[in-house]
Amino acid sequence: MNSLISRYRAWLLVPCLALTSLSLAGCWDRTEVNDLALVTAAGIDRAGENAVELTVQVFVPRAGGGSQLGQPGSAAGDERSVVRSAKGKTIAEAMAKLQERFPRRIFWGHAEVFIIGEKVARTGIREYVDFFLRFSQPREHADIFVCKGEAKKVLELIPPLERHQAEVLRELSESKVSLHVTLKDLAEMLVGDAGDAALPYLTTLPPPVGKGQQHTIAYIAGTAVFRDDRMIGTLNQQKTRGLMWLRDEIKFSVVTLSPEEADGFISFYLLRSRTKWLPRIEGDRWSMTVEITTEDDVVENTTSLDLLDPEVTRALEAELEREIVRRIELTLKQVQQEMKVDIVGFAEIFHRRYPREWRKVQDRWDEKFPEVEVRVEVDAKILRPGVSGSMITRPKDERRNR
Repeated sequence: MNSLISRYRAWLLVPCLALTSLSLAGCWDRTEVNDLALVTAAGIDRAGENAVELTVQVFVPRAGGGSQLGQPGSAAGDERSVVRSAKGKTIAEAMAKLQERFPRRIFWGHAEVFIIGEKVARTGIREYVDFFLRFSQPREHADIFVCKGEAKKVLELIPPLERHQAEVLRELSESKVSLHVTLKDLAEMLVGDAGDAALPYLTTLPPPVGKGQQHTIAYIAGTAVFRDDRMIGTLNQQKTRGLMWLRDEIKFSVVTLSPEEADGFISFYLLRSRTKWLPRIEGDRWSMTVEITTEDDVVENTTSLDLLDPEVTRALEAELEREIVRRIELTLKQVQQEMKVDIVGFAEIFHRRYPREWRKVQDRWDEKFPEVEVRVEVDAKILRPGVSGSMITRPKDERRNR
């Protein structure tokens, strides 16, 4: 009898548990997408001596037919994003004031780009980096840039191809044509052994003829160089390429040579590259050997040289090696001797290889770094010279002699 009652109670318990679970399945604390203002990019500018201006670019969702979601036929439906700014003594205060100007709750989880105005960069960026890493919503893998002038004006640009400026900069970062630095990368540089940093430097293209000043894009024009957390100067694009060779970050490159043996030019397209660092300490003499191996294709030949001739190929490989060394040495001259900032990463390399010796100089690395002797060795290989040895179209004088 007792077993029968126990079995009955067990069967009765099953529907009760089912009904209870249904009552717990509600979404009482949900947040709908329609209640959020999705930030895609943010900019930081100076606003006087003791204030900062925070600018956000917010994505405008659009329904079918090109109008805003929930506002069919709205004249604002052609706009792809909304840009708004607020000022405060801190980023947090400016963010709170921004929230007052949006009917939706600002959400930072989709922010892909952070832009720092040049005035902010030259006065110090550590507190802003600290905020975006401490605040829970922003992505640590968001791309970060420094711009010439004001970040606000960059976010207000109307790009001709992409929906908004954040997409333009994200595509540029992924193309690997210049440095690619995330918020996490920047934080690691600032707390690294050298404490110096490098960020992509933006400037604005002139607008097309007949278009307004806003109908253009910002593009990466070089590298902003930081000593500690303050910007002290820039590298142009050519020297930025040299920096990328040194840091083993080069993914895309076209090198054009004017061969000594013939008139014209030959252009090489980078396929693969690898950089290896060999630190060495002998007494007070610190040296670094940088070994670079690269494989390239010939993509254009305007000379009369027969690229299928092995001797010609070997001579071109030697010239290509010298050209890469020249570019890297130009970068080293500015970074190591003129600016005296270790944005190459030599400090970490010496620290790992010689921890005891590193501890003796870590407090004066800015003095020791310019004394490091750097030797660059390049091994270049031409994998594919093309389907023909020389230029397919014969020069005019050759055609006359036929």
